[in-house]
Amino acid sequence: MNRKKMDKYAKYKLAYGFSLIELLVAVAIFAAMAAMAWGGLSSIVRTRADLVREQDDFRALMRAVALFDRDLRQAVVRSVRSNYGTATVPAFIGAADRMEFTRLGFANPQAELRSNLQRVLYQLDGDKLERGVYAVLDRAPGTQPQMTVLRDKVGAFRLRYLDAQQRWVAAWPEPNGNAADGTSAALPRAVEVHLETAGYGEITRVIELVSDWPTTDPGLPGAGS
Repeated sequence: MNRKKMDKYAKYKLAYGFSLIELLVAVAIFAAMAAMAWGGLSSIVRTRADLVREQDDFRALMRAVALFDRDLRQAVVRSVRSNYGTATVPAFIGAADRMEFTRLGFANPQAELRSNLQRVLYQLDGDKLERGVYAVLDRAPGTQPQMTVLRDKVGAFRLRYLDAQQRWVAAWPEPNGNAADGTSAALPRAVEVHLETAGYGEITRVIELVSDWPTTDPGLPGAGS
């Protein structure tokens, strides 16, 4: 065999491709790299979803606190009739874990013939913080508040009220208050709120109420707005 034919055979020999074992090794390496890349991508997606969920939860908490703050700052001296009209409910009623009051600023975008005052209440029902609104100020026998859950998984909801003598009391009106001198109709000077929530611990707010409203109750319909 001459040298020319030997060079031709050598070229064909060098043109051989990968063996089956080499292909299997390459595929195995590619599969391992793809699995690691997928695991990292999946972890990023889960982390982002958890972050979005926590952000939404925090925004919901801040909205609840802001709503609470807004309602209290708009509290006014306006007592209401009870469900059967036999008694007058004070403008502001507060207990250790519940309060009910009349507030200003009930939006009326359609200019309906109704008051811009609204009766609201806050209470802890189990582990849920609820806000209730009454459709009318002076109630009929079947009038019930429409309740909305502001926050669940609430560990505690505690309230205190600051009176005119700068003392914190656990209930409003004070047990020794006298309706004749207007004590039962007056507003506290401030409300201290303690809210314990899962994931965020305890939130404490001291909300000052508007102090320049009239100190006497304008009364029921016919005596004021």
